[in-house]
Formats: sequence, structure tokens, C-alpha cells
Amino acid sequence: MLGWFRSKKRKKEKSEEPFEQEREPGFEPVGAGGAAAGSDTALTEEPSAGHEPAEKPVDIVATEESASEEPDPVRLKGAASAEDEEAEPEPPASESGPVSLFGRLQERLSKTRKSLVYRLDALFLGRKEIDQELYDELEEILITADMGVGTTQDLLDDVRREVRRRDLTDPGLLKDVLRRKIRGYLAGDDSNADLQLPREGPLVIMVVGVNGVGKTTSIGKIAAKFVRSGKSVLLVAADTFRAAAVEQLKIWARRCGADIVARDQGADPSSVVFDAIESGRTRNVDVIIVDTAGRLHTQVNLMEELKKIKRVIGKKMENAPHEVMLVLDATTGQNGISQARLFNDAVGVTGITLTKLDGTAKGGIVINICRELGIPVRFIGIGEQVDDLRDFDSSEFVDALFKNDDSGVGVSQ
Repeated sequence: MLGWFRSKKRKKEKSEEPFEQEREPGFEPVGAGGAAAGSDTALTEEPSAGHEPAEKPVDIVATEESASEEPDPVRLKGAASAEDEEAEPEPPASESGPVSLFGRLQERLSKTRKSLVYRLDALFLGRKEIDQELYDELEEILITADMGVGTTQDLLDDVRREVRRRDLTDPGLLKDVLRRKIRGYLAGDDSNADLQLPREGPLVIMVVGVNGVGKTTSIGKIAAKFVRSGKSVLLVAADTFRAAAVEQLKIWARRCGADIVARDQGADPSSVVFDAIESGRTRNVDVIIVDTAGRLHTQVNLMEELKKIKRVIGKKMENAPHEVMLVLDATTGQNGISQARLFNDAVGVTGITLTKLDGTAKGGIVINICRELGIPVRFIGIGEQVDDLRDFDSSEFVDALFKNDDSGVGVSQ
């Protein structure tokens, strides 16, 4: 029996030998440049070889374009058809339509929603009446969401008046009352929320703020917005104190396609601004954005330097700067209010950019700023990508914050 198996194996090996001998010569010429005998093999192997270079640009796009969510259609166009079929399900996740943008905003406000809206749900759930104990707990929730004492008291007074006027007895209805009042606070300055280009000359934006709030990064993202809308942008590196500040702004200028006026570290910021305004007017640029050195709002001498820069801009161009934009870090909470007041007293703040809103559970600072200061919020930062600096829309913000009202999604959302 064992001999039968051995003879069977030898017959099988002999039957396979011709195949190996015929197949092997066909592969060597193809690798060496191709031959007539290997033409069939070449036709089957070439597409798979063509796939390898096509896969690398796709990986590079994902790495190099990490500053933007939008895929590069030109680079993806060179991929093989099989890869295109696999990649087809991906575009909906990166579409920039209203639904996806709103969903991204809702996702990035999740920490604030858990701190405010979910706690409101827990407070009202199972309550049978509106009493003083409920008001006390509601006050605690609003203050811990960083709405501030003054704004919280105003909201509670409005809620009490609404309860008396409408004879409300169901605590669950108070959430809708709060939602409408918050929307009213935020919508108060919506008419002034858009930046307006002057009739003549460039729009000059002077950006101020303390150290570490993300001024230079915000400037780069704002410049990218203007460039995408077809405007020519000139960046001014007037932060000559911080190490590598000029280089950082140069990198952003290259990324977004803007021009830049810069000097070496330690140069006089006012002279840099003077030359930049002159250059911008000569070249007929649409927007000039001035980056200034970060400084504590309690440092009097540095605040005087800001006043000097503003005076220099005003002398070179009438009614400029058209916008003094204060960048605030949302994670600093109520300290941002005192920063805004002191910067406003020094240089007259006309707009606010609120960064790092996705990293805090105290997004109520937006409501407090709008109510306390009356300064419009221009942009909010909800992430690190270029498109994560969003134009502030009060209705969209409130809807994203209270979205689970209509979705029926619980705390585990």
C-alpha cells in the first residue's frame, strides 16, 4: 500500500514538471523587459504593477492635506478604477453640505451639551412642579456652564416672568423657554456679525489677544477663508517678540496662498505695520491682516504698544483698522470677559474669535460674551483643521447645542 502512494506521488511530480518548466521562462523575460512568449503574462501583471504607484499618492494626500478635510480630486483622479470603486463611499463623510457641517458643529459642542443640556434634562425629568428648589438647581447648572452670574440671573428672571405670564406648571417646558432666551442673547448682534469691505482700499484687520490663545493660527485660517472667496490677502508679521512667530506666519501664508510682510525678530512692530500698509495699498490687495504680539491684558507697557500700532495704521489709512479682532480661548472661562473688557478699553475691540470651543464643557462663555459685552462673535474654533474655524451663526449654534430636543437621543449620545 505504501508503494502505491509513492508511485502515485512520483507520477504527480512528473506531471507538474512540464508546467513549471514552461511557466518559468515566461516570467524572466517580462521582468527583464518582456518577450513574445511572455506577452500574456505581461498583460495580466502590468495593472497590478500600476496599482502600486497609485496607492502612494492617496496615502500622501491623507498625510499632507491633514490641515483640510476636503479631498484633493486631482490627486485621487490618477488612482486605478478598482481603487476608485473602493473610495466611492468616502466622499459623503467629507462633503461640505449644510447637514455635514451642522453635524460636525454638533459633535464638537458635545462637551458643552453634556454640561448644560443633558443636566437640564436630568433636572426636569420626573419633576412634578416648578418650585424654588428647581430654580436653585437650575442656577447652579447655568453658572457651572460658564454663563456668568449676571447672565444667569437675567435668564432666571426671564424664566420666572414667563412662568407667571403663561401660568406654566410643567418643568419640562422650561427648557424651551431657556432655549428661546439664549437664542435672543446670541442673535442680538447678528446684524453686525459680517465683516464689510470698505468702499476704497483694503480691509485692515488688527488681531490682538493674550499669549497662547491661537492668534497666529486663527489668522492663517481667516486668511484661507478670504483666499477661497477670491480675495487677495496680505499678512503682516508684527509679532516680532515671540521666537518663531514670523516663521509660523510665513508657513500659514504659503499654505493659504497669501503674501506676507515680515522682518527679523526684534524689529519695531510699528515700522513693520507702516511698511505693510503702504505695500498693500500700492498693490491693491483686498485684505490686510496684522498679527500682533501676545501680551497679558495686565501689562500696561505692552498694551501701550498696541495703541501705537493702531495709531500708525490710522495715520497711513483713514478709518483703519476697520476691524480690531480679539482672539479668546474658550477654556479660560470668565477670565476671557476681563480680557475682553481691558482690550476693548485699550484699542476698541469690534469683533471676537473664540477658539478651542471643542475642548471645553463651558461653552456658555459665548452666551455671556454676547450679553455682557455686546461685541459680535465673528468666528468660533471647533477643531484643528482649516475648516474648523467657523463663521458664527447664532441660530446654528443654539440648534447644535439643543439638538437632542427633537432627536430623542438620551445622555448616551
